[in-house]
Parts: sequence; structure tokens; C-alpha cells
Amino acid sequence: MHDDRTLIEARLKRVLDERIRPAVYPESVPLDVAVWTAPGEPVPVAEGLAATPEPTKVGAAWGAPWATSWFRVTGTVPKEWAGKTVEAILDLGFDENMPGFQCEGLVYRPDGTPVKGLNPRNQWVRVAAPATGGEDVHLHVEAASNPVILDYHPFLPTQLGDKETAGSEPQYKLARMDLAVFDETVWQLVIDLEVLGELMQELPEDSGRRYAIVRAIGRALDAVDLQDVNGSAAAARAELEGVLTTPAEPSAHRISAVGHAHIDSAWLWPLRETVRKVARTTSNMTALIEDEPDFVFAMSQAQQWAWVKEHRPEVWAKVKKAVADGRFVPAGGMWVESDTNMPGSEAMARQFVHGKRFFLDEFGIENDEAWLPDTFGFAAGLPQIIKAAGSKWLLTQKISWSQTNRFPHHTFNWEGIDGTRIFTHFPPVDTYNCSMKGSEIAHAAKNFKDKGVARHSLAPTGWGDGGGGTTREMIAKAGRLRDLEGSATVEWETPAAFFEKAEAEYPNAPVWVGELYLELHRATLTSQAGTKQGNRRSEHLLREAELWAATAAVRADGFSYPYEELDRIWKTVLLHQFHDILPGSSIAWVHREARATYAKVAEELNGIIDAAQRALAGEGGGTGTALVFNSTPHTRDGVPAGGARPAVVEGQSAIASRGEGGYVLDNGLLRVEIDARGLVVSAYDIVADRETVAPGQAANLPQIHADFPNMWDAWDVDEFYRNTVTDLTDADEVAAGEDGASVRVVRTFGDSRLMQVLSLAPGSTRLDIDTEVDWHETEKFLKLAFPLDIHAERYASETQFGHFYRATHTNTSWEAAKFEACNHRFVHVEEPGWGVALVTDSTYGHDVTRTVRASDAGTTTTVRASLLRAPRFPDPETDQGVHRFRHALVPGAGIGDAVREGYRINLPERQVTGGGEVAPLVTVDNDAVVVTAVKLADDGSGDVVVRFHESRGGRAKATLTAGFPVGSVEVTDLLERPLADASAPERSGDGVALALRPFELVTLRLTRA
Repeated sequence: MHDDRTLIEARLKRVLDERIRPAVYPESVPLDVAVWTAPGEPVPVAEGLAATPEPTKVGAAWGAPWATSWFRVTGTVPKEWAGKTVEAILDLGFDENMPGFQCEGLVYRPDGTPVKGLNPRNQWVRVAAPATGGEDVHLHVEAASNPVILDYHPFLPTQLGDKETAGSEPQYKLARMDLAVFDETVWQLVIDLEVLGELMQELPEDSGRRYAIVRAIGRALDAVDLQDVNGSAAAARAELEGVLTTPAEPSAHRISAVGHAHIDSAWLWPLRETVRKVARTTSNMTALIEDEPDFVFAMSQAQQWAWVKEHRPEVWAKVKKAVADGRFVPAGGMWVESDTNMPGSEAMARQFVHGKRFFLDEFGIENDEAWLPDTFGFAAGLPQIIKAAGSKWLLTQKISWSQTNRFPHHTFNWEGIDGTRIFTHFPPVDTYNCSMKGSEIAHAAKNFKDKGVARHSLAPTGWGDGGGGTTREMIAKAGRLRDLEGSATVEWETPAAFFEKAEAEYPNAPVWVGELYLELHRATLTSQAGTKQGNRRSEHLLREAELWAATAAVRADGFSYPYEELDRIWKTVLLHQFHDILPGSSIAWVHREARATYAKVAEELNGIIDAAQRALAGEGGGTGTALVFNSTPHTRDGVPAGGARPAVVEGQSAIASRGEGGYVLDNGLLRVEIDARGLVVSAYDIVADRETVAPGQAANLPQIHADFPNMWDAWDVDEFYRNTVTDLTDADEVAAGEDGASVRVVRTFGDSRLMQVLSLAPGSTRLDIDTEVDWHETEKFLKLAFPLDIHAERYASETQFGHFYRATHTNTSWEAAKFEACNHRFVHVEEPGWGVALVTDSTYGHDVTRTVRASDAGTTTTVRASLLRAPRFPDPETDQGVHRFRHALVPGAGIGDAVREGYRINLPERQVTGGGEVAPLVTVDNDAVVVTAVKLADDGSGDVVVRFHESRGGRAKATLTAGFPVGSVEVTDLLERPLADASAPERSGDGVALALRPFELVTLRLTRA
């Protein structure tokens, strides 16, 4: 037989596009349309429905950027359509290639009942099935004219990302507003042909199955009367029945389809628009659940559920019913799908606390899985947190985006820094917006790296980001793929059902140890410095507020613990850790609002802290004592951790002129030489008799790079940025500070100005560096370099509840790819017996490199802190303006010193005049055991909750002593529930004996006697 395969494939495409798909709606009549545009921000539904619209028509322009238009569409079903299925086709001017990235709508009935969302791939609204003829149609559409930010030519700077700069030019034109007859037989024929045509393309060219499909399609196309598609569709379908009912091979890969709509809580739209995106999508999915008995939809991010409950009660009622039926599934158990690299220890824990508690409180449902398909890499401390929250599984997809190395597993056990292992799955479909295309299903089966030992994978299925979620077309395709020869099998399942099957079939899954580093989007550790500083400072203010409020609630008569205020503020901070807010990859509007929100958070938390500390300090009268409150987990200047008393600072610092120009700072422990350029040319550890700065090098060196990545401007820094660098060595001013113990350095470069104050505290081996940058560069990257005279093959970066080691060398492509990485409060480099820490109050990105000197064959290990970037997409004004950073170089530091100094720089002392010392609420007698939270239990019982971990990577024994009478002590999970398998703590009076593994995280609940 002659090979006419390509001829039939081409025939299929044209007949589908030009004849069969148009015949799905064979008859239509126009609807009458009127529109009212809300002034300013969106209005309540009742107001939009009650407004008086003006007549408009198809082809009319509508929608200034970020505006809301309320369309009223009315009409009557023709009597001759009686017995037929009738739908309204409401095309707001969609581009079908941009689901989730342009205009959207939510359809209401006149009484305010939500019907479903309108999206580029979902423009229909069922009117009657069957129609009687003569029905009146009256619908309202709340339409958002969200502008297209990420266009066909992506990453172009645009002012559309903020309503203050976006202008008023209409963004869209109404394309179609009709009543139409829906021919389900033709629609089913379209699905048949799409499924078979897509499957055919994925089969081997010499496959008998492929040719069987080719012949069946050929017969079906012969059966289609191109002049009467509707009358011949059933006959065409009959020709396909045989190839559509041939069962899959017993060894076929098995896919668990999970209805899904990944909705970024903010990104190319502001937070307020996400509230509406979620309402549209949940309306779509609850409607689809009613029509499709096998369909299961999962939605993560408790914040988004809470938005529906608060802002769209009419939608919430439908969601609750679908949840009760087991069809609409809470997923993930986190407040938002957060970044996991930058959130601090407690913040990462609270993502699970608040997320899981919401689902438990609302539905009695507890999630066993963490659901993070789009997060930009995963910190090595996360497995322990997932387990401590009572979960055991993790799903993500993003690692498939890595540029350099292909991850070796799709299903595996991920081991964190403390040894905790979490069963983890990367969907091999390589998307979190699967649409059930044959190419996607075939890719999942071929790509799955665990063939032969496992055969299950998961496919998150649906359009995200406001694209409306899963469609009826996807469900129809999945139905045909349930058991079809040549394809993987597809079945709708919950995430939990998938994980149970996957874990049962793969009991000895391979192990990956350490972070899951995304070899992409590395610049998210630096972009939008103001947002990152707001997060870091909010985290530490929350620590202080809980500590002092708990202490005051126990100690001070009449002081009430601010449960509701702290709960609300935590949720605000957690929301802003979403993986496009904290990473700095959202539009200008998002970051402008974030900065304002962080300022309000700081004001409120400072008020709580001040009130608690004044209640604790008491009245000092005319002879009050200056009490220093120490919020760090270590004794500081004689003030115990979590206590208050007058500080005792021993020693003094001196400044002297340097013979070659510049100054020398000396406090008897550390001697620092700053040359005439304002650079640190020596940092001499007097006690250890050891120089810190590499020979011939200068530390505290500002360096600037050109920074124009190939794509994803706010997200990416490409390795070639290192090819060009300018050392900012010219100084406008190098002068002794007015305090007589510091040096002030001023530099100008480009259109920017950098000012630093370098100081050496008495009794400390810490060089403090305060930096202020008035930044007006574009597409540049500013770093602060510290070349250290240390031979080290690895270095430590702080992460959640511990630290993680990375290589300083680039032996393999995996190590070379980590040319920009994340730290929390410190980076630490060490030779046996002597190390150096660089600590920071607000920066996350850094790089560490090593070279061998020709002069003496010694090794220079250079640590560079990343300060600022200046990408122009999606926010063309990223980071423009004044920024302030604090760093400290700590020569002679061990890991314990790095931990201590990291807390010190992030938790400055507070001074209050009072009547007497404040004893700590709890104390721990081993500095290796770090307390991360002291608070009252969330249930309002008044119990004291203490969370702590071993911080140095070794075993630690300690005694935790309560400063109040203790009734009972329980080991709990993060949600403050007793752990069933935990042994009772060993007690002696109000003390608890502790024995911790390396990096072990423990939460204790202490009942007050």
C-alpha cells in the first residue's frame, strides 16, 4: 500500500479547522449588549448589577488598563431552536493563545448568582438543554480589562504594570456576543479527531497502531459531508469507534490527572485582581464538577480559599458543597505557594501552620502533601518542616526548567539537612498547565525517569493564572485516554490518591540529599530589595512581638496577648512570601503596595513590642534604669536571651590615621586597615594572629556588572554577567566618623551614589558595614566583595533551622550552575580551626569563588554579597531610589559565632527605662540550641510554646528552663498538637532535659501550673 500518511494528516488539519470546528455552533443570533464602566477600583457585585449600562456592540473598544466593565447581555432563544442545546458565546476580545494573561470575566444571573468564568479558552455559557424556544436570556458579565504585560515579544519594558502609569487607552474590542445552538455530536467528533490525531503524531512512523489510526481517520473524513457536517458527524464518529475502544497495553504508563489552575497570588496583576481570578476559576470548576461525575479539582493556597470566603460568599457556598462531596480538594496545606529559599525558619513553619489550620477549621481536612509546582527551588531545610507540620509528600514541577542539568529522578525521597526524608514527585509531563494534548501525555510517559521500577505520575490539568482552570474539552480528552492503545492511561484522582499509589509501588525510591537548586531564576534572590528588606524585618519584628507579648502576658498583670493581631499580621507577611512577590518578579503595582504594607506591619508590630516591654519594665519613677531588651537567642552584652537588664560593654575602640592614607580601627581584638580608597586592605585577628584579607586584595569592594539576561529580566542573571566587571575604587570622601570610632566613605558612579560607614564595636571581632545606595542605574548588578585568605572547598549558608554546605569549586556542571545562591543571615567560610563569617540584615543573594594565587600558591576564597539589580521587566523602575544595608565581617568566627552575629545584626537592641530587670520566660543553657519562637499557644489556652533547633550541625545536650511554674510539657508538631510517637521529656522541676540530633527541630508546649 502506498504511504499516504502525511496526506491524511494534512487533510485532518484543514477539515478540522475550516469545517468541523465551525460546525460546533451551526446557528447563532446576536445578543443585545450594554456596558457600564466602574469608576476607579472594582465595585461590589450588587453595585455592578444595579448600575445603568449604555448600549454597545460587537467591535466596540472597551476597558482601560485595570478597569472593570459590567456588560449586560440580553436576548431571546428562537422558537425554532426548541429541543436543541443553546449556549451564549461571549468573547470579550480574547486571544486564545493567552489564557490567564489578558481580559477575563465572571458571569452572573440578575439575582447575583455566579454562573461561570469567561476566559480565552472558555467562552461559553449554557443557556438551555434542551431549549423550549422563547426563553429570555439575561446575563451580567463583570469583565476585567487586565492589560497584556507579557506579550508575544516578551520582556519589553512597559508602564502598564501599575494603574498609576498605565494610562486610559482601551485594551480590547468585543469580538462575539451571540446565542448559538451547540451541536454536541460535532463537538464530540472534534474531540475524537483531536485525540487520535495527536496520538498518531506521537507513535513511531512504522507503528501498526499509527497506521490503523491513519486509516480510521481517513474513513471518518470520507464520511463527513463538508456541506452538511452536522448531519454527517454521527457517521464519521462511527468510523472511529474501533480505534477509540482498543485498550491500552498492560504495561502502559499511568497518569493521575488532577484538575488544577495554578493561580499566582500576584504577578503580572495586583493582589486585588487575584481575588477575582480565584472567584472566576472556582465558579468555573464548581460548575464543571456538577456536569462531570468523574472530575476532581484540587486548589492550593489557603489564602486564596480565604479570599473566596471573604469576598465572594455566593461562590464560597458552591465551593463548600463541592468539598463536602470530595470533588473540590484542598491541596498543599500552605498559606500560599511561597518561595522556599528566602523565608526564615519560623516563617516557613508558619506557612504550614496557617495553611493546614485553615483547611482543618473550615473542612476538617488535613493535607499530607506540600504542593509547590512553580516555586523557584527548594531549600535544604524544608523536608524537616514538612514533616513537623504533619505532612509527608511534596509535589513540584519547576526543577524541569533547569538550564544546565537534568534531574535524575521523577519520584524519589528528598533528604534534608537533619536527615528527614520526604517522598517527592516531579510530574514528568513538565507543566502545571497540562491540557491533555497527546504530545503532553506522550512526553510524560517517555520522559518518566523511573521506568521499570515505577509507573505512576501526576498531571496537573487546567489553565492557570486566571485562564479558568480545567475545561470540558480536557475532561473529554481524558475520558478517551482512560484506556487507549498507544497512550498512557489517564484517570482523575486526588493528589492523596496518587501519592498513596506512587509510594506503595516504589518503597525503595532513590534518595536526593540537600537542596533542590533551580538552575534558573537566580536573580530572584536580589531583585526588588525593598520587598526583601520588608520581609526580613517583618519576620524579626514578629519574633520580637511574640516573645515580649508572651513574656508580658505571663508576667505583667493586665497585659493581654494580641492573638488576633498577630494572626492577621502573620498572614499578611506569609502572603507576601508568595513566589512572585518576595522574589521580586511582579509588576510595579505589587511591589509599591508591598512596601506600603511592610511599613504598616512594622508600625503595628513596633507598637505591640513597645507596649509589652513597657508593661514588663514597669515604672521606674525618677530613678528609672535604662534596660536593654535582648531579643536574640544568645546573651548579648551581659543581657540574657529573652531578658532585659542594663547592658555591660567592655573594651573600647580607637581610630588612627594610616601612614599610606586612610585609617586604622583597633579594639584590641581586631585591627582593620582602610586605605585611601576606602577599601579594607587588612582585617587582622589579633588573638589568632591571622590576617583575613587575601594578600594584595581589598575587601568591602563594591563591584558593578552589566546585567542583561537572555530572558526573564527580573528573574534571571546569566553566568556571562561575570565577563565584565567594574571595581568601584574611586572615593569622593574617606573620613573619620564624627563618633571617633568609624570611617565614612562616599563614592559616586554612573548616576548613583554609595555611602558607607565602617565601624568596630568595643569587645567584638566584628567589622560593621552600613551601606546606603542612592541607585539610579539600569540593567546593572551591584555586589560587595570580600576576598578572604582562606583555603576552603565548601562554605556554609544559613537556611531554615540550620545551614547548608555548597562547594567553592566547579568540578562538575552541578556545582558550576550554582553561581548565585541563597543565604539567610550568614555565609561562613572556614579552614580547620579558623573561619570568617559575612552576616547580613536583609540581603539573600551571594556568590563564592576560589582562586589560587601565583605569588604564594595560597587560596583566595571570595565571598560577594549581592546588593541591587536594575531589570526593566516587569517593573521598569525596579529598585530605583535609596536603599540601606547592614553587613558585618566577622574574622575568627566559627559556625556558632556566625549564628550569633547573624541574629545580632537582625535584632538590634531596644532600650526602655524601667524599674527593674526582666528575667527570660525561658532559658537554654547551650548556645548551640537556638530558640526561634517563644509565644502563647494559638488556641488561646495560655500555654507557652517554645520552638528551637540544634544550629551547628552536631549533637547537643541542653536544659530548657521555664521562668514560670510548669504543669505539663508536651512535644508537639508545628500546629501545637501532641506527637503520638514522641517520648515524654525528661523533667527536673521547671527544667526540661534536651538531647538533639544535628539540626533537629523541636516544639515544646508548656502548660502553666
